Amino acid sequence: MSRVYNFSAGPSMLPEPVLKRAAAEMVDYQGSGQSVMEMSHRSPVYDAIIKDAQRLLREVMGIPGNYQVLFLQGGASSQFAAVPMNLMTKSRKADYVLSGQFSTKAFQEGSRYGDCKAVASSKDDNFSHIPVLDEKEFRPDADYFHICMNNTIYGTVWKELPHTGNVPLVADISSCILSRPIDISKFGLVYAGAQKNVAPAGLTIVIVREDLIGEPQEGTPTMFNYGVMAKNDSMYNTPPCWSIYICKLVLEWIQNDMGGLEAMEARNVKKAQVLYDFLDGSRLFKGCAEKDSRSIMNVTFVTGDKELDGEFVKEAAAAGFVNLKGHRSVGGMRASIYNAMPPEGIDALVAFMAKFEQENG
Repeated sequence: MSRVYNFSAGPSMLPEPVLKRAAAEMVDYQGSGQSVMEMSHRSPVYDAIIKDAQRLLREVMGIPGNYQVLFLQGGASSQFAAVPMNLMTKSRKADYVLSGQFSTKAFQEGSRYGDCKAVASSKDDNFSHIPVLDEKEFRPDADYFHICMNNTIYGTVWKELPHTGNVPLVADISSCILSRPIDISKFGLVYAGAQKNVAPAGLTIVIVREDLIGEPQEGTPTMFNYGVMAKNDSMYNTPPCWSIYICKLVLEWIQNDMGGLEAMEARNVKKAQVLYDFLDGSRLFKGCAEKDSRSIMNVTFVTGDKELDGEFVKEAAAAGFVNLKGHRSVGGMRASIYNAMPPEGIDALVAFMAKFEQENG
């Protein structure tokens, strides 16, 4: 069977060269006589893998030296609790912007550990845009200010970061990490589940400024303690070894094959524009996110008829365009076009959508 075009929001498709290399090294990794899946994480062979992955992430993302790179488990959702446990330790206050489901969940979880304030929300508009901010609502004594940079479900992205002064900016970058350059120095902490743009599910990346790693809240579990994880080079316990290995391969692909994040951004912008241009000119399909908030990673759209939406998803899957069904909370369709989606996948999808429109419009 030939490979399909996989538009899943996560776990998402991986670059084909990475999959082929992993397959070639599956049984015998570089002459070690064993698979990465089965080798000891304390072995010299694996130690080189995780150190290479950390080094490559620093190089590709341009991470400053005063930031720790942590490879953790539990998904980005675990950081909804870990962030307040580690950072909400002075005023016990934190500000949150609610721009979608995951930022809302982060706010709800954070509220279990301190005084969390929703300083802005676009819920009343079905999260179709990034909320308008009023800086007078920001609390200067907050321990951090939290955003979700790219909203996977609703297809929106922050185009300009909030100005938070001396309050550390914290961002969930799960669905936009490695899609374009990000100035890490503007953040106190960023975190990401790897299964959208980096590696298979199981790995969570946390990049945190060293001065924010200190004494966590009393009762913080050891596994959620950034200081413990940093001191042990992310290997306090067995890490997600295979996902970290694939992360290394993906970073090599970005650096060596794709030319780095600036080139990756140009490629991603061009891919997204092809799809948005079609939607803007379509008689049948309509984009859901407002134009000034559109994501280049997740494109949401509808026909306006739920039954026709369902028929489109069904016919698309039969034609080799899979996982286009929108999130269960919003319906419609969603094309997640992460780094690994080739431009020809977008061209083929647009051609299929044009044919469907001609037959059903």
